[in-house]
Amino acid sequence: MLADSVRAIWCREFGLDDISVDDDFFALGGQSLIMIRIQGAYMEELGVEVPMDQMFLHSTVASISAYIASQGAVAS
Repeated sequence: MLADSVRAIWCREFGLDDISVDDDFFALGGQSLIMIRIQGAYMEELGVEVPMDQMFLHSTVASISAYIASQGAVAS
């Protein structure tokens, strides 16, 4: 499932064991360096480029997963 892949990326980049699909990137302490690392992981692991503005607009695992799915990406 795509949301599981996105959640795993977030957990790794935030250094957390678990993140809810409804946790907000910014509430978790997200900042630009983490966002850039996550953006790179989306490209490398999911094969989709997520523009920075979309990452700001979709700041939860659930919402960014829906956006990525709309771009045709599939979980690996």
